[in-house]
Formats: sequence, structure tokens, C-alpha cells
Amino acid sequence: MKITASLSLLLLLLTTGPRTARGDTFRTDINPALLYYQAFLLEPQMQPADHDYWITNTWGWEKPLPERFGKVIAAYHLDLALWHQAAKQTTPCDWGIDLSAGPETLLPELSHCKQAARVLLLHTRWELQQGDEAGAREDILAALAAGRNSAQDGTLIAVLVQMAVENIVVAGVAENFRHFSPPTLQALADGFEAAPARRTISDCVAAEKFISGRWLNSQIQELQRAHPDDETSVMQGLRRLITNLAPEGDTNYWREMTNAAGGTAAGLVNMTQVSAAFADQLVPILRLPHGEFENQFQQFYEKVKQSGDFLFGDTLGSFASCRRKEFIAQAQLAMARAAIAYKLHGDAGLRSIPDPFGGGPFACERFVFHGQDRGFELKSAYVPASTPTMKPWSPTSDASYANPPSDQPVTLIFVEQDGPAFNVSGAHAGEPVTP
Repeated sequence: MKITASLSLLLLLLTTGPRTARGDTFRTDINPALLYYQAFLLEPQMQPADHDYWITNTWGWEKPLPERFGKVIAAYHLDLALWHQAAKQTTPCDWGIDLSAGPETLLPELSHCKQAARVLLLHTRWELQQGDEAGAREDILAALAAGRNSAQDGTLIAVLVQMAVENIVVAGVAENFRHFSPPTLQALADGFEAAPARRTISDCVAAEKFISGRWLNSQIQELQRAHPDDETSVMQGLRRLITNLAPEGDTNYWREMTNAAGGTAAGLVNMTQVSAAFADQLVPILRLPHGEFENQFQQFYEKVKQSGDFLFGDTLGSFASCRRKEFIAQAQLAMARAAIAYKLHGDAGLRSIPDPFGGGPFACERFVFHGQDRGFELKSAYVPASTPTMKPWSPTSDASYANPPSDQPVTLIFVEQDGPAFNVSGAHAGEPVTP
């Protein structure tokens, strides 16, 4: 009976967590990762009918959410409590990720963090529909914190997830802008400033250098210890290892890598050392502002290409794509702050938040959709197409990052009137939402 009573009390405390979270009556010195992992364990196991209902609907923001939606999302009440609590922690987030497994390192937290952000923003809409601005505000800030905390292991994919979550958050603020009162907008602005610090693309170089070059070097040394003076066995072991990790369908990766290394283990070791040196040179380039970055990166890219360093060069192009995404994220985050300042303080507020890519404030104008004034749009001077894409060196490598970026300036539309849905951000901002 005592165990049952204790469990009941725990469930009661967790169930009331979101309300308690607003009073800051819980501990704030817990590693947020522990709370997130607890939330992941408590993710609801929905009935098949509810699961299908949840994932097959697009939940367009122009229509009221049905009562059934509220009943389904209520299944996340334990997760919501923990996500809110995690956002309030003052201790740095440490996921306990060991990168020594190299490319085989598991990062299970990333998909969960992105899913948490989606659920939190959907719950935001439900809270606003119930007239609970405070709850909606806490949902938004918890989503932003989950995104920022997801990037704390410093890997490139984790920072990309951070930026994806930031996009979800700013789009959610823009779509629901008409529902926020001035005090809530001010609280959102304050919460954005107090959120966990962003990780940057330049922060990722150290982890990526460890995952690729240092890991490969350690594998070579291990095989050499197991097969002393037996180059054939060492290379056969490396071939099995690299082939298993090569991009799906890429049957030439091992051949191209070893050709660039002279076909020997010693050549591969030398390649890891050259790659590490190039990685160190890349860090300050990734910290350069738009304009300077593009010029310096292009020169650096050609330098690495001429060196023949396959290991570093084959992935270098992805950094240009990631830096472009980072510029977009910087513009959108500043836009959200500028929109709030504009709503609270008019033109003076708009001018107080400069466009990171222009010489002054964001361009601002009313947005008319199907003949109706629906709000206002902010445009940045940054055009994603102005940051070049670098095609991968190997014709068999993944070329997904070589797709041409948008030639439109980064835009964010803040909705002030109800009506048919349109895209508030991205390359199709201002266009009707398609199913």
C-alpha cells in the first residue's frame, strides 16, 4: 500500500507540474538531460485510433482545434511537466554522450527533442484556444530550451536540430502572434534572452574532428597492435570498417579514400593528421560574418581540394550549407525579437533590433493575403543564395547539401488577423499552405 500511495503521489506531482513550474517551486539544479530522459521514458503509448488521428492531420493554424485534439494531447501531460521543468534548470545540459564510438555514436536524444518541440508548439495552440497565455508562453520557452539543450554535445547534427527547433519556435510565435497580449510578448522577449546559449557551427568542429579523424586514427592503431607487421590484415580490417560506415549505396568510398592516401595505413594516418590541421584552420572562418565568410571559405575550400585530403574535403562542403542555415536562424531569431519590440513600442521598437545582415532595421510592411490585411512581414537583407553551395568532391557522395538555396530574402510574417492559412516563413513565405 505504501508503494502504491507513493506512486500515486508522484503521478499527482507530475500531473500538476506545468502549473507548479510557473511558480519555480521545484529544484533548478538538476542536469536538464536527466529530466528530458525521464520525459522520453514517459512518452505516451497512444491507442491506434488516437495515434492515427494525431499523425494524419496537419493541424493548420487557421482553424480551431477540435475537442478530441485536447483529449489526445492531454496524454503528454507528464512529458509537458518535465519539459517545462527542464527549461527552468540553471545547470548546463550534459547528455552523457561518449564520442569515442566515432561515426557509430548514438544520439537518441535528438529526435526526441525535435518531437518535444513539435508537441509543445501544438500544445501552445491548445492553451491559447483555452485562453491560457501564460501556459502558451511556457510551452514556447520550453520548446526553445529543448532545442538549445539538444545541441550541447557539440556535434554538427545536434546543432542542425537546434536550428530546426528554433525555426519551429519562431514560426509558432509568428502564426500565433495575434493571440499574445503585450505582457505575454514582453515575457517571451525576456524568455528568449534567458534561454540556454546557442551552440554554433564553429563549435562543432572539435567534435567532428574527433568523430572522423581521431577515431579513424585510433582504429588504425588498434588494428596495427592486433596485426603487427601485417599491412594486409590491417587494411582488410579497415576496409570492412569503412565500408560498413560509408554512405548507403556508395560502393566506391573505400577505394577513393585509400587512393587518396596512397593505399597504405601510414597514408591514412597522415591523412587524419592533415585533416585535423585543416579543421583547426576552419574554425575562425566559420566565425566570420556574412560576406567575409563566403570569400574566405571559397579560398579555403580550394586549398583543401588542391591538397587531395579526401577525409576532410569530402565533408567540407556541408559546412557551407550549415553556415547558411545558421545565418537564416540568426535572422529569424532577431526578427522575432524585432516583431515583439515593434508591437510593444512601434517604429522605435523596430529600429532597436537591427538586422544582423543589414545596415539598419529589418524591412517592414503590411502583409495582404487574398485582399485582406493579415499582419506584417519583416525581411532581412540576407539572401540564402548569396552563400554558395559546395558540391562534394566524390560523385558518389551524398549531394543533398548541393541543392540550390532560396534566392529570396529571409522573411517572417506575423499574423494579426484570422483567415486562410499561409506559410509564415521559408522560401514559400506568403504563399497558401498546401496539404
